Amino acid sequence: MATCPACGIESPVDDSVCPRCHLAVGLFGAVREAAGASSDTDPTYLRTIGELLATVDLPAGSEAPTEPARNLLSRPTSAPELAAGPSTLSGLRNAPAPEPIIELPPEPNPYAPPSEVQHRLREYFQVGRRLGLDFTDFESRAGSAALVDDNDSLEILAREMFVHVSSSIVEEYESLLARRNELAQMLPTASADVELTAVRRAIGVGDLGGAVRRLAHVRDELTKAEQQWQVDRILAAEGDLMVTTIRELGGDPTPAVGPLEEGRRLFAEGHRVESERVLAQAAVALWTLLQPRLLTELRRLRDRMVEERASGLDIEPAVKELRSVSLELRQRNFVGTIISFRRLRSSIDRTAPVGVESAASGELAAELRSHPGIN
Repeated sequence: MATCPACGIESPVDDSVCPRCHLAVGLFGAVREAAGASSDTDPTYLRTIGELLATVDLPAGSEAPTEPARNLLSRPTSAPELAAGPSTLSGLRNAPAPEPIIELPPEPNPYAPPSEVQHRLREYFQVGRRLGLDFTDFESRAGSAALVDDNDSLEILAREMFVHVSSSIVEEYESLLARRNELAQMLPTASADVELTAVRRAIGVGDLGGAVRRLAHVRDELTKAEQQWQVDRILAAEGDLMVTTIRELGGDPTPAVGPLEEGRRLFAEGHRVESERVLAQAAVALWTLLQPRLLTELRRLRDRMVEERASGLDIEPAVKELRSVSLELRQRNFVGTIISFRRLRSSIDRTAPVGVESAASGELAAELRSHPGIN
């Protein structure tokens, strides 16, 4: 039996793929070796990129500063190109959404005694502050009416504040419901749904204070879920980018695609921690396929740089991008490496003589929009 380095399942040695995540058994050793690489020893690809930099005759001292090698990527990069990309974790069948609010809650008894009106005003002011409403005018009017015991004015003020606060609560409910509906396409929202239903119930009986407290719970639940989703969303987008790059360079990502799909499935079922681990290992598996082809392409680009320099062209912008590739590789940042590689390729293509076909494939954001997932 062999243990899959991506999902941890035992696989019979005579199987061709992991029975759970479908990672090719032939990649088990390479993925395990890549994931467990020592930070004290430079892998082959780091030595190779150093040799490439040396062959473009960099001036002394112009090499990019290096940092200690880090562990392989286990958390998403902060690359804005990925953060702006579309979700690849959709397709979840969530529970029906809570209903929108059609009507405002019923107004309180208009014939209440002055003590009850004053109690309502205090509640409305508290609720309004929690909602961040500007009550400067209401406070001024309430103070003036209270000084002369003008109960009629206080009753009118209470009704106005009730409508103002109720409308703001309903507006906040609708805003949070829209966030919930968008998020529900990606992951379960059961906790937020319970709170939204409670908010709707509180509004229906005129419990404005209770509604606002529940709204705060909904906001917290949605924010927490969005933060959790963002991690897996970026990890999945990273995997898609690596798959696209492997194909661009003439490779077949199929042997390492399984863990990427398994990570998506786990996330859709609510197993967030496990999905993050599998998606991170999917990146390592895809890197084992991408690395040799990427180094081959970098050698080709290096040769182009040498030719262009011999032709009198300025290759310093390309050298700068090659340094960036080196730094990202040293930091074990797969996606940062790809982004820098694409910029390097574009830089060289911009200096190519007329008639030379560009190898650039467009901006990264457009690339992600064109490949939202793997079918």
